[in-house]
Amino acid sequence: QAADLSKPVDKRIYKGTQPTCHDFNHLTATAESVSLLVGFSAGQVQLIDPIKKETSKLFNEERLIDKSRVTCVKWVPGSESLFLVAHSSGNMYLYNVEHTCGTTAPHYQLLKQGESFAVHTCKSKSTRNPLLKWTVGEGALNEFAFSPDGKFLACVSQDGFLRVFNFDSVELHGTMKSYFGGLLCVCWSPDGKYIVTGGEDDLVTVWSFVDCRVIARGHGHKSWVSVVAFDPYTTSVEESDPMEFSGSDEDFQDLHFGRDRANSTQSRLSKRNSTDSRPVSVTYRFGSVGQDTQLCLWDLTEDILFPHQPLSRARTHTNVMNATSPPAGSGGTNPGSNGNSITTPGNSVPPPLPRSNSLPHSAVSNAGSKSSVMDGAIASGVSKFATLSLHDRKERHHEKDHKRNHSMGHISSKSSDKLNLVTKTKTDPAKTLGTPLCPRMEDVPLLEPLICKKIAHERLTVLIFLEDCIVTACQEGFICTWARPGKVGLLSSQNQANSPSGTVV
Repeated sequence: QAADLSKPVDKRIYKGTQPTCHDFNHLTATAESVSLLVGFSAGQVQLIDPIKKETSKLFNEERLIDKSRVTCVKWVPGSESLFLVAHSSGNMYLYNVEHTCGTTAPHYQLLKQGESFAVHTCKSKSTRNPLLKWTVGEGALNEFAFSPDGKFLACVSQDGFLRVFNFDSVELHGTMKSYFGGLLCVCWSPDGKYIVTGGEDDLVTVWSFVDCRVIARGHGHKSWVSVVAFDPYTTSVEESDPMEFSGSDEDFQDLHFGRDRANSTQSRLSKRNSTDSRPVSVTYRFGSVGQDTQLCLWDLTEDILFPHQPLSRARTHTNVMNATSPPAGSGGTNPGSNGNSITTPGNSVPPPLPRSNSLPHSAVSNAGSKSSVMDGAIASGVSKFATLSLHDRKERHHEKDHKRNHSMGHISSKSSDKLNLVTKTKTDPAKTLGTPLCPRMEDVPLLEPLICKKIAHERLTVLIFLEDCIVTACQEGFICTWARPGKVGLLSSQNQANSPSGTVV
């Protein structure tokens, strides 16, 4: 039965603190009950059931665990009781809805430490929340996202870093640095092979999970990118394995989740990425919305994903940096052979294309834990479009006195020295530019959006892809439903039946 849009299912008004984020538990949701987590600006997290209206729990009520704003809250995939909360303090906490938070501030014991992160367990006689405390990078932890199989966790922070962890083993899988400024949003491709980020550099960046490297950047927004999301309904990967949501709902015991995952994402994707099992046809569609009030749609196609295939392959909808295939002898940049490759065990680097000015390969390193510095050689085929557009944007922002509080030149180099995985000596974070951590603009393909359309009067804050529509929301308070092609009549009839004015929102 369709919802009555004239009457909300539930309505709550909060005083003294504002809701900042939320997440439904899709595993336990039924028509009669749904578990909803809500994070707040003062640091608390509330568990409510907007349908039953009888269950309600408050976590971090006394703000003894963390006093800073909740930036992201999500249920742990495959679990009925575990959820993860990120704060603007740069900390993440793992909770269990069955446990209390205690009446005193928690005491922690170091469990694991690595470059730019540390994980602590809560030290107490009786089990209490939080079960784990993660400290990640410098500055606010803006968003995190679980991989489709729930095994890996991607985090983006105000220090400009994407960090991907193996969630169960608490190990760092790989890192990436923004072109400049903080990273604000992150999402996974439906098959878990790619991660897209957006942030204060006005770019969307595509990062390969298997190769631990940037494979493309997208330039279309004129301001900060606030949300990135893949469209699973138009993304097509032939011969792909189904997404895995396996696992029992055992409690967290002895620091093991008890969520059975028979297949390793790493090995599965590595196998899929080999030449023998390469998909016949690949098209990923993702979207982004930003503070420039624009919605951009992007296509990620074979010529970007597999640049070592013959150049005769059709380039559909994706504009590489030079817009067209360079003629023989010209300086086309070949992504993937520019010395930025970081390979995982069992994945050999394919030979460079013959018709390109390739950069020399740097030493092959371990999967994202350490990177080798590029020798400084830059391909001669620098796209005028990429260079000029970047230069123009910089000038325009200077004219508007558009201050970016966390640009690379302003990041304090305290413990952020650890973030620079290229070297262990104290260096300016700006020196990550031109390394595998953050390749230069001319070193990777530059995507152009399929469509870039202003759809609001205020900055956009929400983008959700559904089967028959796309949902967006802006800071002005409007939630808009955009019908997919061929679905307009269906949506109109549904909304008119439930809307008092008969209009489609």
